Amino acid sequence: MIKNFTEMLESAKAIEGKKAIIAGAHGELPIEAAILAKTEGLCDSILVGDAEKIKGLLQSMAPEIADTFEIIDTGSDLVAACLESVRLAKENKGHVILKGKAETAQLLKAVLDKETGIRTSKVICDILAYEHPDKILFMGDGGINLLPDLAEKVAIVNSGAQVARAFGIKDPKVALICAVEKVNPKMPATIDAAIISAMNKRGQIKGCTVDGPLAFDNAIDEEACKIKGIDSPVGGKTDVLIVPNIEAGNIYGKMLTYYCNYRVAHAVMGTKVPILIPSRADSGETKMLCMAMGLLVSNN
Repeated sequence: MIKNFTEMLESAKAIEGKKAIIAGAHGELPIEAAILAKTEGLCDSILVGDAEKIKGLLQSMAPEIADTFEIIDTGSDLVAACLESVRLAKENKGHVILKGKAETAQLLKAVLDKETGIRTSKVICDILAYEHPDKILFMGDGGINLLPDLAEKVAIVNSGAQVARAFGIKDPKVALICAVEKVNPKMPATIDAAIISAMNKRGQIKGCTVDGPLAFDNAIDEEACKIKGIDSPVGGKTDVLIVPNIEAGNIYGKMLTYYCNYRVAHAVMGTKVPILIPSRADSGETKMLCMAMGLLVSNN
């Protein structure tokens, strides 16, 4: 089992022939990510965007390896860069797509195009990994689904468990997070959680152990479970936390970064290759960590 991001990087480096596609690579941070990935031995990158700007950035930032990258010129048109990046993925030219200067909406529109896109599931979702001092934990969905219904939550559970298994967790423990740990008819999220837990127990959701509703403290702390008298196969041992809506996931993810100072990575699931949509302002290192996460998932 991969316990931290250093081990994640080493595991991803061991995968042969891997390649990232960077949509709108003509910016310092996307180029920094490509350079880091190459010099660290993680992967090669196909740089899609304004070729003249890309070459200039490579020459100024890493002249010794500037000529070793594959560059595809789509000019400064970011929509064209996204469409070309998706085409490359569809033709098996790369294992992940990383958002460069393109906006998330531009990239996802190309990914989800009914005729030329690479969607493989009715539900796509963003699964976040964060480096807790004890182990890597996963959370979804704080980036795509606004207020997921029951079917969408099941898909998010399956995607979260898939990512966790790629990190070597054979039977991921999935907690459906609510404000309370008891079913309350006035709180729809608790009803969904109870139904999804029952579906798991009856074999309708496989490859993981699911429980809920669980309040956050019950999900991550065994002592909290003991105090509240909660007997749960997941409580205090959670690997994947499923939040009820995008607000909860967005706040959760940003608190990890800004209050806890944890390193994070995330990947959009439900597509032919993982789609990596870190903030355009995220560091080259964060983008590289997303690449490593995506490469691990695409290899499993």
